[in-house]
Amino acid sequence: MTGVNIQGDVMKVVIAIDSFKGSLSSMQAGNAAAEGVRRVFSDADIVVCPLADGGEGTVEALVSGMDGDFREVKVTDPCGRPVTARYGIISGTNTAVMEMSAAAGITLVPRGELDPMTKTTYGVGEMIRDAAAHGCRDFIIGIGGSATNDGGAGMLQALGFGLLNERSEQIPFGAAGLSELVRITDENALPELSECRFRIACDVTNPLCGGNGCSAVFAPQKGAKPEDIPRMDSWLAGFAELTKAVRPDADPNYPGAGAAGGLGFAFLSYTNAVLQSGVDLILRETRLEEHIAAADIVITGEGRLDAQTAMGKAPAGVAKLAKKYGKPVIAFAGSVTKDAAVLHDHGIDAYFPIARGACTLEDAMKPEIASENLSDTVEQVFRATNAVRQIFPDARAAGFSS
Repeated sequence: MTGVNIQGDVMKVVIAIDSFKGSLSSMQAGNAAAEGVRRVFSDADIVVCPLADGGEGTVEALVSGMDGDFREVKVTDPCGRPVTARYGIISGTNTAVMEMSAAAGITLVPRGELDPMTKTTYGVGEMIRDAAAHGCRDFIIGIGGSATNDGGAGMLQALGFGLLNERSEQIPFGAAGLSELVRITDENALPELSECRFRIACDVTNPLCGGNGCSAVFAPQKGAKPEDIPRMDSWLAGFAELTKAVRPDADPNYPGAGAAGGLGFAFLSYTNAVLQSGVDLILRETRLEEHIAAADIVITGEGRLDAQTAMGKAPAGVAKLAKKYGKPVIAFAGSVTKDAAVLHDHGIDAYFPIARGACTLEDAMKPEIASENLSDTVEQVFRATNAVRQIFPDARAAGFSS
């Protein structure tokens, strides 16, 4: 079908869809949606931007969408065993894109072994060392999904800091290791670290310690026993005090210091780091605002649309940006819940589930089926739009900005 132009110009469509976790990556979902649009508007000017919120899928989205390269490196997993971690390097800028979960994530720990008392962030520091050795000085790191509560002590050890016990030996891995900490040294820290800048995708505001700190709020989800919570909290408080001896500006109460079991505190205290909203960080890096400003319509979505989507998730960030420029927003998802109606108050004008018929969840999540369903659903929505456009030639009546 020949595309219908808007006021003599080619329709401009911006697509920024978060991953359908376990099924489609952000770019795969975006390209499937683009296929659906082109079946109706064959000459549409379509820009597919990667989308993520700083958690799982951030590396895949940014590296695939920004002409980067993936790199694999052997590091230490949370349990102290070797694991292959993948991160990305963006071509031209030597920016490393990482997820701490690739080295210290909860999904790397067998369920029966969950226990933050013994789990380490050492592998995160090893990833950073590897990227620095390959010339990276700018880092984007998502810190969601950790298995740890060691305050980033393991990461700092891997970066050359001395976290020492009374025998001047490095403390053992895990939160329990902090119970032995008596002194911190930085004379052997990675020299390149002073040249590095870290942008940390972080969407929590918890402090390091206290009733709202990482031990009390997040450690139980990582397998901590109730009696371990106050012990870990006191050890982290001691770590913060010792940190001030070498980093006087360290602030354990800074919003986000408690992220990823205190990894946020380590980044803020020992590196040139800023904590940023994951969604906002990704939107800036991909220059999505620039593309949206020139668009006629914006497509977004994720695997499941519900009321939680409005609470800072990536599609809500896209919609907020689109409304800044008065652009209509259509969202697509693998499933949609009743409470997703709240999204109409957060910039999403209409949303559609992509299921095309009865099938098992396992089949629906197969990449080839999900991709076909997404393309087919987008096609039908844009056919409806085209029909309305023919009845009401005014572009605004068709749902497009003029």
